[in-house]
Amino acid sequence: MSYADFVGKTETHTDTVWPLLIRGLAATLDIPPEEFAPNGVLPPLAHWMLFQEWVPAHGLGPDGHPRRGGFLPPVHDLPRRMWAGGRVRFEADLHVGDPVTKVSEILKVDEKSGGSGRLVFVTVRHSISGPAGLAIEEEHDIVYRGTEGAAVKAAEPAPPPPAGHFGHTEQPNPILLFRYSALTANGHRIHYDLDYVTNEEGYPGLIVHGPLQATWLADLVRRHRPGAKLKKFSFRGRRPAFHQNALQVIGWEGPGKLLLETRDHEGAICMSAEAELA
Repeated sequence: MSYADFVGKTETHTDTVWPLLIRGLAATLDIPPEEFAPNGVLPPLAHWMLFQEWVPAHGLGPDGHPRRGGFLPPVHDLPRRMWAGGRVRFEADLHVGDPVTKVSEILKVDEKSGGSGRLVFVTVRHSISGPAGLAIEEEHDIVYRGTEGAAVKAAEPAPPPPAGHFGHTEQPNPILLFRYSALTANGHRIHYDLDYVTNEEGYPGLIVHGPLQATWLADLVRRHRPGAKLKKFSFRGRRPAFHQNALQVIGWEGPGKLLLETRDHEGAICMSAEAELA
């Protein structure tokens, strides 16, 4: 079966917006629940805790992910799998207790060659509906890459952010990464198993989840514009971030949108994002 045969493939899952998950994420991010989810509204990007996939232990691969195959293409020869980025559109609020349905469709599979060798990109669209109809539509980009070459390449510090920028510093740590992995049912060992990530995948530390960085950036919008509604949010992983290094979470006003970034201790951009408000 070729990769092209997976394009157009769909699957459907159902779930409920559980209050325990929202409280757990607020606690993990160290944000009071009443600030994080006022009136029981699911915060932006907290939908990544829903529709969890708990595969039986015998169905897991050596990296902690479900064994390859099934819905996504089985890219067996490229062991590193990362969340490269995505684009999210918010259509309606979801509330605690709402029943929700997610329909996922593989939009495209692309093979490319880069500085680190062969790459396979998979784009999946997720449409999440609640009692009022479509609530969230998302395109999710996954990249598979090999182990040849350096796991992390050197990067130059980014230029200073413009005057009037805002933000704060986050200090990742193993407990935070473990709790976020548990909340999102993410068994990937690169986020909590230091021996595995350093000895098997060649990284210098535990990797800070891309979705966690995106969640910090979306929450920065809440802090900067209290009460505003997030309409669109796009993000792109630029460089891995590691648990031992502080991360700057910064933003500034752009033309019709907020421009957002996480930067590591060397000033290199780890994730960039854009937010549009309703």
